[in-house]
Amino acid sequence: MIPYGKQHITEKDIDAVLEVLKSDFLTQGPKVPDFEALVAKKVGAQHAVAVNSATSALHIACLALGLQKGDLAWTSPISFVASANCVLYAGAEVDFVDIDQETFNICPIKLEEKLIEAAKVGRLPKIVIAVHMCGQSADMAKIHELSIKYNFKIIEDASHAIGGRYDARYIGDCRYSEITIFSFHPVKIITTAEGGIATTNDPQLAEKMSMLRSHGVTRNQAAFADPDNGLWYYEQHDLGFNYRMTELQAALGISQLERLDDYVAMRNNGVQIYYDLLSDMPVKLPRVSDKSYSSWHLFVIRVESENPKMVRAKVFAKLREEGIGVNVHYIPIHLQPYYQQLGFKKGDFPEAEKYYDAAISIPLYAQITEKEQRIVVDVLQKALAVKG
Repeated sequence: MIPYGKQHITEKDIDAVLEVLKSDFLTQGPKVPDFEALVAKKVGAQHAVAVNSATSALHIACLALGLQKGDLAWTSPISFVASANCVLYAGAEVDFVDIDQETFNICPIKLEEKLIEAAKVGRLPKIVIAVHMCGQSADMAKIHELSIKYNFKIIEDASHAIGGRYDARYIGDCRYSEITIFSFHPVKIITTAEGGIATTNDPQLAEKMSMLRSHGVTRNQAAFADPDNGLWYYEQHDLGFNYRMTELQAALGISQLERLDDYVAMRNNGVQIYYDLLSDMPVKLPRVSDKSYSSWHLFVIRVESENPKMVRAKVFAKLREEGIGVNVHYIPIHLQPYYQQLGFKKGDFPEAEKYYDAAISIPLYAQITEKEQRIVVDVLQKALAVKG
């Protein structure tokens, strides 16, 4: 089996985790703050708050920005459901903005059109969650420009995109957003097994997210309502959660972070090989804007056919049968049964649906070999040639 993605674990990674296992701290020790500082420095942000998953990071980011019942947030329909679920966790309402067919990200033209109409009826979003699909940044300069005009906050869901760049600077520096979220799931660019992190340049947002990840409890004496107590004293200031990252995860992340740029470069090299091998085949290849350097978490091709949905199903089955671990990223969120119960329906976001009908994610990871890529393309070519 050639999987669509997988982690790369070295002996140094294993040693880093073993060192923690032999230490005094498996949780709430020095490794998590060290990892936070290293990630913040790497991407050019002032603060980073590590948690047990990117989903948790999205949740506390929404809460830190004050999202609550009666509010509205918008995101992309082409993402994992977590990008929308986090809005519902906060008690708010969610809506979607259709995508651009070239980048698979929120289309800035459609976003502006939707904002114009929303302003007329007083239903502007409090937050826009811009998803960086496959590792390519959304058009953050334009989205930020619109945020100033229409007074909304921005969360970058960069779960796919650590190590990627926008306008020659690392994604995550929060130039154009309040908060950026990264994921460290095993198939992402680097891994902490499970885990996520939120970066921000706002110290108050960082403090709020830090408190929310740990039961809403603070040990910051300057924030105490009743400071006249002993050294053991703490206070709960909010209804928080147990979203902490462990020391083992942080140690693995610190080790992996050293190879981040190498991994992204290796993925970009693999993409170039696919461009060469697939250039004459009846598939549409992904494109990266001039402003972006993608981290290439995913390589999504789209079958070109009068009936792409049928052809995609046939090709997908053939590839899986031959041991090629293809996948589809993603089923549009608004087509999920849960979201249809909320009132969304087929036809609401036609560009997302058009993308979905033809999309297949083929294997791409840092350690993939050209031999493996040629096997993938050979099977794909045979599958596309089959009639009926």
